[in-house]
This record gives sequence, structure tokens and C-alpha cells, in this order.
Amino acid sequence: MSAPTELPAGTWVIDPAHSTLQFSVRHLMVSKVRGRFTEFAGTLVIHADGTADADVEMKVASVTTDNAQRDGHLASADFFDVANHPVATFKATGIKALSTDFSVTGDFTIRGNTHPVTLDVEFLGTGPGMADAPVAGFSATATINRRDFGLTTDIPMADGGAVIGDKINLTLDVEVGLQS
Repeated sequence: MSAPTELPAGTWVIDPAHSTLQFSVRHLMVSKVRGRFTEFAGTLVIHADGTADADVEMKVASVTTDNAQRDGHLASADFFDVANHPVATFKATGIKALSTDFSVTGDFTIRGNTHPVTLDVEFLGTGPGMADAPVAGFSATATINRRDFGLTTDIPMADGGAVIGDKINLTLDVEVGLQS
């Protein structure tokens, strides 16, 4: 997989204090509810030959929508089933340069269900960082269908439609720091 040419070889680690992994989903067919994961880790390894590997792991129990009751329901067997599936993972399988941006394809696993997902990635650049080590930034988006990942709980509305939409929009804003 080809990597952004501005990144030197080495292991780049996600800085969770300066990164956000969030999602949005339709609610009551008229609005969107947003949520995020607060505990996650990941690496981007740039090899000397310019190829790259990327892996991310999210603790799904860290989901927050700023509503404790909803967060508890999301953690239950109706949705993420954190007792049996405590982590969700993304492992890149291909990176394709698209002028200044990238398309990153990978295997996304939630609740033990793995499906390919393509992220549209904007490379935001590099900088000197606060700890005398280079940093780089990325912003990525993708849309998945929750049903593909075993998130099939339905809550029908009396007048038709569903309380929760099937389409989940993912938005990732990630800062990585060079570790080695």
C-alpha cells in the first residue's frame, strides 16, 4: 500500500488526545444523533519502500452520545454487545493515492462481523509536533450499513419508519506522532 510521500518511514501512533472517532445516525427519521468512541489506539507504519500498514482498535464500551441511557442501550446485546465483543477493529488492506488525498480500504470488524470499508481520506499535512517529534493529520469519512455488522435491532415507529436509521456516517479526525 502506498503512503503519503511527506511521511518518513517509521511507526506513527494515534494521539487520542488530539483525535476523534465519531459517527452519526438518523433518529426518528427527522434528525441525526452523533456519538464517538473515547478509548481507541492505532498505528500507521510507513515502510522504507513507501508502503504502509494501518490498524485501529476501539473499545466499544467507550461509546458516548452524551446520553447515559442511550449509551447503555448501545453497549447492550441489542447493539454492540460489549460483554462478548469488547473491541471493534479496522485493518487497512489497501491505500490508493487520489491526487493529494487517499482512498483507504480495510477490514472493519464490529460484533465479530467483518466487512470491507473504504475511507475517503484527506491528508492534512505534517508538522514539528510538541515533543520534538513529527506529527501528521488526517480526516476521513465513510458510510456503512449497521446491519452488515450485526447491529440489527429495530424499533419501529407507530406511523411507519424506524427510530434508528440503517446508514451510519463515520467521521475520523486523527493526529499521529512518529514514534520510531
